[in-house]
Amino acid sequence: MPIMPKPVYALVGEDSFLQLQKLRDIIAMLPKSVQRIDFDGQSAELAVVLDELRSFAMFGDGKLIVIRNADDFVSRFREHVENYLGDPAQNATLILRFTTLPKTQRVYKLIDKMGAIESCEPPSAAALPGWIQKHAQAAHGLQMQTDATQLLAEMIGSDLGRLDCEIAKLAIIVDSGKKLAAADLAGHVAFQREQEMWALTNALAQGNATEAIQRWRQLLQTDTSTEFRAVTWLTMWLTDVQYVIECEASGQRPDFKKLWRYRGDQLTKFMNNCRQLGPSGLEKAVSSLTQIDRQNKSGIGQASTNIERFILDLAQTA
Repeated sequence: MPIMPKPVYALVGEDSFLQLQKLRDIIAMLPKSVQRIDFDGQSAELAVVLDELRSFAMFGDGKLIVIRNADDFVSRFREHVENYLGDPAQNATLILRFTTLPKTQRVYKLIDKMGAIESCEPPSAAALPGWIQKHAQAAHGLQMQTDATQLLAEMIGSDLGRLDCEIAKLAIIVDSGKKLAAADLAGHVAFQREQEMWALTNALAQGNATEAIQRWRQLLQTDTSTEFRAVTWLTMWLTDVQYVIECEASGQRPDFKKLWRYRGDQLTKFMNNCRQLGPSGLEKAVSSLTQIDRQNKSGIGQASTNIERFILDLAQTA
């Protein structure tokens, strides 16, 4: 027997890839002719949403109402949303996309009673290799050895959307029936460059400008296109620095899952370097990198020289 869709679903979590995956699963249960209407919870008007939910579809079989940023929508119209969830329309399916939804809230309890709540949180660092292995096989028909899944998890982390994209690319280049090993992954040119860039930013994270300069020049010798990707990688590193500085300024302990790139002694050195850089040093680094990005895009100076100057300037700041 086919699974009957429920009148309301809550997709809860920060991972947009998992939310969209769950959304596709729900849509697959609905008639192909269902009329879909999307709203942004930050700007959607309550009356318009309720009218769509309670009116019959002019075309197709039933309605699908999807509200992204549902946290904001519920915050603005909590009582009215609770009233609707207590007696939802049967000719429409409502999907609310939340970042968080505490179990203590009445909205959670009503959705749990009348519909379904789907967790969209990425797997933990320990469980990530297993998720990669299962997803690669199920979504892309790619078999991966354990060492390959672990290496991919270390290189990319819990960005499931990017993991899916990289797995899809690997599935194309791997011979049918072959089980991907870490050696195959490490030999892939794109991944080699990413590993080398991580080594550069790790050197910066540890305050070792000499090693960072050496790695930068080695990268340029092996792949000149690196100079056009460097700003992206350095921005990601500065985002990590900003996160640590903001946590310590507010007296909060950083969530080390968000700092998965730095392992063991690297993490300790990175934290110390963040403290040494401080808010003023971070502000100067962000301003400098923004200027370099603008220069690169405007053709002012050589991109490779601009990046090297940034590394040296950062060393003087630290």
